[in-house]
Amino acid sequence: MIEPTRETTTDFPILKQRVNDEPLVYLDNAATAQKPTAVVAALTHFYEHDNANVHRGVHTLAERATSDYEAARQKAQRFIHAAEPAEVIFTKGTTDGLNLVASTYGEQHVQAGDEIVISIMEHHSNLIPWQQLALRKHATLKYIGLTADGELDMADARAKITPRTKIVAIAHGSNVLGVINPLKELAHLAHQNGAILVGDGAQAAPHIAVDVQDLDCDFYALSGHKMMGPTGIGVLYGKRALLDATDPYQYGGEMIDFVHQQDSTWTQLPWKFEAGTQNIAGAIGLGAAIDYLTDYGMDRVAAHEQRLVDYLLPKLLALPGVTVFGPHDPAKHTGVIAFNLDGIHPHDVATALDMEGIAVRAGHHCAQPLMAYLHQVATARASFYLYNTLDDADRLLTAIQETKEFFNHGSGTAK
Repeated sequence: MIEPTRETTTDFPILKQRVNDEPLVYLDNAATAQKPTAVVAALTHFYEHDNANVHRGVHTLAERATSDYEAARQKAQRFIHAAEPAEVIFTKGTTDGLNLVASTYGEQHVQAGDEIVISIMEHHSNLIPWQQLALRKHATLKYIGLTADGELDMADARAKITPRTKIVAIAHGSNVLGVINPLKELAHLAHQNGAILVGDGAQAAPHIAVDVQDLDCDFYALSGHKMMGPTGIGVLYGKRALLDATDPYQYGGEMIDFVHQQDSTWTQLPWKFEAGTQNIAGAIGLGAAIDYLTDYGMDRVAAHEQRLVDYLLPKLLALPGVTVFGPHDPAKHTGVIAFNLDGIHPHDVATALDMEGIAVRAGHHCAQPLMAYLHQVATARASFYLYNTLDDADRLLTAIQETKEFFNHGSGTAK
């Protein structure tokens, strides 16, 4: 038995509950992460002490709210190593950020006959905006394929990215295959061909150190709720030169400089992309989550998850009748592990595991083209974070074995 970590027992009280009369093992972190008490406290403190709208207000509460909101922006800037706070735009999340890029930069730069390149492993959030942009603009959407072990095929990337390419949009981390994609190399390929690189950081930013300047990506989107922040808040990074040259696509309060009867001018970055009242409490809560991750250490987060993968993946692969998607080398696999059990529907697997108190996800994971590419209808998916333990991995392995026995032989301990 592995003793629970300090984080499990003190900072994440939600994990101490029992589900179906079993101690909860939460392995659905790719969908959303649990929140430490520091994040909950930050939200409560804002609403109990500082709740006011930001900017322009001269009263004390408005000044305090504005100070905390902009401090959260600076924390996000430092967390992803953007050059300045003006390059950090608050959004609703990764989906919102990617749609913003497609609806602004994409609309202004993609023309008929141009190409947009993504990969077959993309989440729908980094697929549909480009698909629909290509349809509107009569452009061509091209997909980079995979290698035999489920990694991005860089030879195919080099063939697909051409001088006609305007945008390359790639997940930094896959939410199904458990791989980290080489954004820096892809950015170099894109720039060589006159294109920009858009990174979907939803599955990477919570788990590994991200330096957008070193990656040289032009835009990078992430979600707060996957990195222990509140839901409804995210960050879009963009290089200042690109953001300055891009027109906003949402209009209203906060984003204007001056409004005349027949025309208007826009305020400076980053606020020209933040129309209306933003999720102020969410931004402050995200700042608290960034503080937590920074204090914990992103290198430590990555090392902890790698230890779990090193332990779990070989044991899972050794189980007969289990198919694991993505690389089978633990060194190439993140804490997102998608799998199927022969002859058992993934939804039945997830339900059986839930009866043992183990929360996993089952379905197409908003990656239907990838499922078709893999010749699967759906998969089960276990995803780990810093508060998971080796004991959680053992519980998962035991429950998978019992599920196999129950469905295949009509015995076992399924409840």
